[in-house]
Amino acid sequence: MTRALTWHPFTDRPDLVAAPVREALEGTPLAASVEVTEIDPDLADTQALVDSTDVLLEESANCIVVLGRRGEDERVAAGLVLATTRADVNSTVRKRLDVRKASFMPMDRAVADTGMEYGGITPVGLPDQWPVLVDSRVIDSPRVVIGSGLRRSKLRLPGALVADLPGVEVVEGLAR
Repeated sequence: MTRALTWHPFTDRPDLVAAPVREALEGTPLAASVEVTEIDPDLADTQALVDSTDVLLEESANCIVVLGRRGEDERVAAGLVLATTRADVNSTVRKRLDVRKASFMPMDRAVADTGMEYGGITPVGLPDQWPVLVDSRVIDSPRVVIGSGLRRSKLRLPGALVADLPGVEVVEGLAR
Protein backbone atom coordinates (compact mmCIF):
# COMPACT_ATOMS: atom_id res chain seq x y z
CA MET A 1 0.00 0.00 0.00
CA THR A 2 1.43 3.38 -1.00
CA ARG A 3 1.18 6.46 1.15
CA ALA A 4 0.37 9.89 -0.25
CA LEU A 5 2.98 12.43 0.77
CA THR A 6 1.99 15.88 2.01
CA TRP A 7 3.91 18.62 0.20
CA HIS A 8 4.45 22.08 1.67
CA PRO A 9 5.91 25.23 0.14
CA PHE A 10 9.61 25.33 1.05
CA THR A 11 9.02 28.79 2.47
CA ASP A 12 6.64 27.28 5.06
CA ARG A 13 8.99 24.45 6.14
CA PRO A 14 12.65 25.48 5.71
CA ASP A 15 13.33 23.33 8.81
CA LEU A 16 12.99 20.25 6.59
CA VAL A 17 16.14 20.92 4.55
CA ALA A 18 19.88 20.90 5.29
CA ALA A 19 21.53 24.23 6.10
CA PRO A 20 23.34 24.60 2.72
CA VAL A 21 20.05 23.94 0.88
CA ARG A 22 18.18 26.46 3.01
CA GLU A 23 20.91 29.08 2.46
CA ALA A 24 20.84 28.48 -1.31
CA LEU A 25 17.05 28.83 -1.56
CA GLU A 26 16.07 31.50 0.98
CA GLY A 27 15.42 34.87 -0.60
CA THR A 28 15.58 33.59 -4.19
CA PRO A 29 12.72 33.62 -6.70
CA LEU A 30 13.18 29.85 -7.02
CA ALA A 31 12.12 29.31 -3.38
CA ALA A 32 8.47 30.02 -4.21
CA SER A 33 8.39 27.11 -6.68
CA VAL A 34 10.02 24.50 -4.44
CA GLU A 35 7.99 22.14 -2.26
CA VAL A 36 9.20 19.93 0.58
CA THR A 37 7.80 16.83 2.25
CA GLU A 38 8.83 14.91 5.32
CA ILE A 39 9.55 11.20 4.82
CA ASP A 40 10.69 8.26 6.88
CA PRO A 41 14.54 8.36 6.65
CA ASP A 42 14.44 4.67 5.70
CA LEU A 43 12.74 5.77 2.45
CA ALA A 44 15.56 8.13 1.39
CA ASP A 45 16.62 5.62 -1.27
CA THR A 46 14.70 6.32 -4.48
CA GLN A 47 13.38 2.80 -4.98
CA ALA A 48 12.20 2.54 -1.36
CA LEU A 49 10.43 5.91 -1.70
CA VAL A 50 8.72 4.89 -4.93
CA ASP A 51 7.69 1.51 -3.52
CA SER A 52 6.15 3.06 -0.39
CA THR A 53 4.68 6.39 -1.49
CA ASP A 54 2.88 8.08 -4.37
CA VAL A 55 6.16 9.39 -5.84
CA LEU A 56 6.75 7.99 -9.33
CA LEU A 57 10.10 6.64 -10.50
CA GLU A 58 9.76 8.76 -13.66
CA GLU A 59 9.66 11.99 -11.60
CA SER A 60 12.53 11.05 -9.29
CA ALA A 61 16.04 12.35 -9.94
CA ASN A 62 19.28 11.27 -8.29
CA CYS A 63 22.28 13.44 -7.52
CA ILE A 64 25.78 12.00 -7.68
CA VAL A 65 29.15 13.49 -6.79
CA VAL A 66 32.05 12.57 -9.07
CA LEU A 67 35.76 13.03 -8.54
CA GLY A 68 38.68 12.89 -10.96
CA ARG A 69 42.31 14.04 -11.23
CA ARG A 70 44.34 15.78 -13.88
CA GLY A 71 47.92 15.56 -12.61
CA GLU A 72 47.83 17.04 -9.11
CA ASP A 73 44.59 18.90 -9.85
CA GLU A 74 41.49 17.34 -8.31
CA ARG A 75 38.24 18.01 -10.15
CA VAL A 76 34.76 17.52 -8.72
CA ALA A 77 31.32 17.76 -10.30
CA ALA A 78 27.82 16.84 -9.28
CA GLY A 79 25.40 15.21 -11.67
CA LEU A 80 21.62 15.00 -11.69
CA VAL A 81 19.86 12.31 -13.71
CA LEU A 82 16.39 10.82 -13.72
CA ALA A 83 16.06 7.67 -11.63
CA THR A 84 15.03 5.77 -14.78
CA THR A 85 18.51 6.40 -16.22
CA ARG A 86 22.16 6.02 -15.20
CA ALA A 87 24.78 8.76 -15.29
CA ASP A 88 27.48 8.20 -17.91
CA VAL A 89 30.39 8.77 -15.52
CA ASN A 90 33.06 6.96 -17.54
CA SER A 91 32.52 8.94 -20.71
CA THR A 92 30.42 12.11 -20.54
CA VAL A 93 31.29 13.20 -16.98
CA ARG A 94 34.94 12.18 -17.37
CA LYS A 95 35.28 14.22 -20.57
CA ARG A 96 33.54 17.25 -19.03
CA LEU A 97 35.98 17.14 -16.09
CA ASP A 98 38.86 16.58 -18.52
CA VAL A 99 40.30 13.74 -16.46
CA ARG A 100 41.65 10.33 -17.35
CA LYS A 101 39.43 8.53 -14.82
CA ALA A 102 36.33 9.65 -12.92
CA SER A 103 34.64 7.84 -10.05
CA PHE A 104 32.05 8.44 -7.37
CA MET A 105 33.37 10.47 -4.47
CA PRO A 106 33.67 8.33 -1.31
CA MET A 107 30.54 8.67 0.83
CA ASP A 108 32.21 10.12 3.92
CA ARG A 109 33.95 12.79 1.88
CA ALA A 110 30.79 13.66 -0.11
CA VAL A 111 28.93 14.14 3.16
CA ALA A 112 31.71 16.29 4.64
CA ASP A 113 32.21 18.40 1.49
CA THR A 114 28.50 19.05 0.89
CA GLY A 115 27.27 19.47 4.47
CA MET A 116 24.45 17.10 3.54
CA GLU A 117 23.48 13.61 4.64
CA TYR A 118 24.20 10.53 2.55
CA GLY A 119 21.01 9.63 0.71
CA GLY A 120 19.91 13.26 0.74
CA ILE A 121 22.60 14.95 -1.36
CA THR A 122 20.97 17.35 -3.79
CA PRO A 123 22.11 19.79 -6.49
CA VAL A 124 20.77 22.68 -4.37
CA GLY A 125 23.39 24.30 -2.15
CA LEU A 126 26.50 22.49 -3.35
CA PRO A 127 29.93 24.16 -3.13
CA ASP A 128 30.12 27.09 -5.58
CA GLN A 129 33.17 25.74 -7.43
CA TRP A 130 31.45 22.49 -8.39
CA PRO A 131 29.77 22.36 -11.77
CA VAL A 132 26.34 20.72 -11.55
CA LEU A 133 25.82 18.65 -14.69
CA VAL A 134 22.13 18.00 -15.34
CA ASP A 135 20.83 15.57 -17.93
CA SER A 136 18.51 17.38 -20.34
CA ARG A 137 15.71 14.90 -19.57
CA VAL A 138 15.53 16.30 -16.03
CA ILE A 139 14.81 19.77 -17.45
CA ASP A 140 12.13 18.32 -19.73
CA SER A 141 10.27 16.72 -16.77
CA PRO A 142 7.11 18.47 -15.58
CA ARG A 143 8.38 18.05 -12.01
CA VAL A 144 11.21 16.26 -10.25
CA VAL A 145 11.65 14.90 -6.75
CA ILE A 146 15.19 15.34 -5.42
CA GLY A 147 17.03 15.22 -2.13
CA SER A 148 16.77 17.96 0.47
CA GLY A 149 20.19 17.52 2.00
CA LEU A 150 18.57 15.39 4.72
CA ARG A 151 17.40 11.77 4.64
CA ARG A 152 14.11 12.72 6.31
CA SER A 153 12.69 14.85 3.50
CA LYS A 154 12.51 15.44 -0.25
CA LEU A 155 12.17 18.48 -2.49
CA ARG A 156 9.88 18.78 -5.51
CA LEU A 157 10.09 21.41 -8.23
CA PRO A 158 9.38 21.86 -11.93
CA GLY A 159 12.15 20.20 -13.95
CA ALA A 160 12.74 23.35 -16.00
CA LEU A 161 13.65 25.27 -12.85
CA VAL A 162 16.57 22.95 -12.16
CA ALA A 163 18.37 24.80 -14.97
CA ASP A 164 18.15 27.97 -12.84
CA LEU A 165 20.11 26.51 -9.94
CA PRO A 166 23.62 27.95 -9.42
CA GLY A 167 26.38 26.20 -11.36
CA VAL A 168 24.03 24.11 -13.52
CA GLU A 169 25.10 23.02 -16.98
CA VAL A 170 22.43 21.16 -18.93
CA VAL A 171 24.12 18.26 -20.72
CA GLU A 172 22.53 16.29 -23.54
CA GLY A 173 23.24 12.59 -23.02
CA LEU A 174 24.62 12.86 -19.48
CA ALA A 175 22.63 9.72 -18.71
CA ARG A 176 21.87 6.52 -20.57
